[in-house]
Amino acid sequence: MKSILTLIVLSLVSTAAFATKPCEELKSEIAAKLDAKGVKGYELTIVPTEEVGDQKVIGSCEGGSKKITYKK
Repeated sequence: MKSILTLIVLSLVSTAAFATKPCEELKSEIAAKLDAKGVKGYELTIVPTEEVGDQKVIGSCEGGSKKITYKK
């Protein structure tokens, strides 16, 4: 039981740390992964969280205040 609780806590901490990453850095990392998989003709955009609307979100940055959206 303790190991499950520890795993949950660690995953929450790592998720919070990931979300605080600067947006440009995260956008570059995502673009590199997409390029490595051979994805072509896409657009990544950094938008404030409240302006996301129906766009496809593929990343969260700067403490969750901004999102990175994907458009083919």
